[in-house]
Amino acid sequence: MTSSTEAPRSTDLGLAELVTRGFRFMHPRNPEGHVVAVIGVRAHHNVIDVVWLRGEDDVVATRMPGDETNFLNPTRIIWRAAGTAGEVLAELLGLPDDRTPGTLLLRHAVAS
Repeated sequence: MTSSTEAPRSTDLGLAELVTRGFRFMHPRNPEGHVVAVIGVRAHHNVIDVVWLRGEDDVVATRMPGDETNFLNPTRIIWRAAGTAGEVLAELLGLPDDRTPGTLLLRHAVAS
């Protein structure tokens, strides 16, 4: 069982690793100036990875083809995970860079 102090630490470590891997982050705000989400984006190996953190228990990560025109609302998704920050960040960090899980090469996953 994870204590309440371990979960934020795990999230901080996961976010630090995403930064190390090249994710760039934005922090959209509501009209009152409060941060409503933390959104990280990384384009690499002909894919785009996006992670939305709306809260410790409300995180979604998506991998999409690199030619997707709207990475905030993609029409084509290669991989997606949703759940707690610890779970989703661990899954995202576990993805291979050069291919999609379950495929030999990424180009096979995105070929139509």
